[in-house]
Amino acid sequence: MESYNTAELQATDAKHHFHPFTNHPEMHRKGTRIITGAEGVYIYDSDGNKYLDGMAGLWCVNIGYGRTELAEVAKAQMEQLPYYNSFFQSAQLPAIELAELLAEVTPPQFNRAFFGCSGSDGNDTVIRLVRYYWELNGQPDRNVIISRENAYHGSTMAGASLGGMQGMHAVGGMPIPNIEHVDQPFHYRDENNLSADEFGIKAAQSLEERILKVGADRIAAFIAEPIQGAGGVIVPPESYWPEIQRICKKYDVLLVADEVICGFGRTGEWFGSNTYNIECDLMTLAKGLSSGYQPIGAVMVSDRVASVIDQEGREFTHGYTYSGHPVACAVALKNVQIMRDEKIIENARDNVMAYFHSQIATLADHPLVGEVRSKGFLGALELVKDKGTRAKFDDKGGAGIACRDAAGENRLIMRAVGDSMIMCPPLIINRAEVDEMVEKIGLSLDQANAALRGH
Repeated sequence: MESYNTAELQATDAKHHFHPFTNHPEMHRKGTRIITGAEGVYIYDSDGNKYLDGMAGLWCVNIGYGRTELAEVAKAQMEQLPYYNSFFQSAQLPAIELAELLAEVTPPQFNRAFFGCSGSDGNDTVIRLVRYYWELNGQPDRNVIISRENAYHGSTMAGASLGGMQGMHAVGGMPIPNIEHVDQPFHYRDENNLSADEFGIKAAQSLEERILKVGADRIAAFIAEPIQGAGGVIVPPESYWPEIQRICKKYDVLLVADEVICGFGRTGEWFGSNTYNIECDLMTLAKGLSSGYQPIGAVMVSDRVASVIDQEGREFTHGYTYSGHPVACAVALKNVQIMRDEKIIENARDNVMAYFHSQIATLADHPLVGEVRSKGFLGALELVKDKGTRAKFDDKGGAGIACRDAAGENRLIMRAVGDSMIMCPPLIINRAEVDEMVEKIGLSLDQANAALRGH
């Protein structure tokens, strides 16, 4: 095993590396965790510690770590054609082949893919495509896009504006104009004691209320994740998506499914749209598209939207240097082929997901846990001060941080979203590894509870 000088690496990192989504003074005090290797569902740091990665990297390593086939494909493509652009009526074989495969695995209304580098820039593309579509339809004033409170749709100016996170809006002068936000379907925090189905319909109807307030002739699209990921794994009531679709159809509003997290097996089907029978007009993809092995994203464009652009469009003045990057597309192509041919999604759904749900459900009895939420290989524990009243701890987010830090000490990677503890393991996790994860979560909850309550 290679030897590393962790302290020296941490000092160099602090001196030269500016990190995303980071409190830099705090990070510099603690020192960064230097990740040096990975295999299966585990990652390794520069001190030789082995961690179970309960977050699949950043919601993305669906296929698991260490698939050498993807490295071999990348090497071969770099030797043949390391780069060329997709501008000026040019195309590369991997982009063509990947677009064709995506048309096969996505819902039937999708036959076209626009490539980028991430989910963030994918949602920038969504804004421009949606507004371009309505302009070509002779309705240029139809430029307002509705999202949800506490939603996450990326961290570019446009993506973060679509998102409904106030902390992100506080940095950089967001949201940009003509973005609206409506209620999220978070039933646990409902103060009216509605049933799940009643609450789901009520949350969805906040969309209709906003459409009528702004004016239906101005609403271009509604964008949402099938399950809110970075917002805290908010699993909507079963009544929510049917009502959303009824409203969008009634007012002829384009429906955009942000599948960046839910896509490629995370919910037990290829896409969250399959799980919830969402008939969307655009679909944002990234993360699981390459299982994180290469930076790539895509926007799937429905026949409804693509046909108007093909027939009425002029030059679509939008794109990225790395749109359709041949190496990224080759790796993503191989990743999707492996997932399809090895039936990774089906095996996870049929053999492990129900076990995952049953095991994390046992944590509901812990005094710190107010609710356990799960769907597919997405899970969350809502941490509360009082289970009966659902009261939070006074230090906002403090319970989540205490549990996250304890998990790290116990060699488990989990994420804290406020006081929600999030799980998103690779799709290849097995039952023994689920047991290991749940055991470590239980230990971390005990330690966090003792620290929070002072005993």
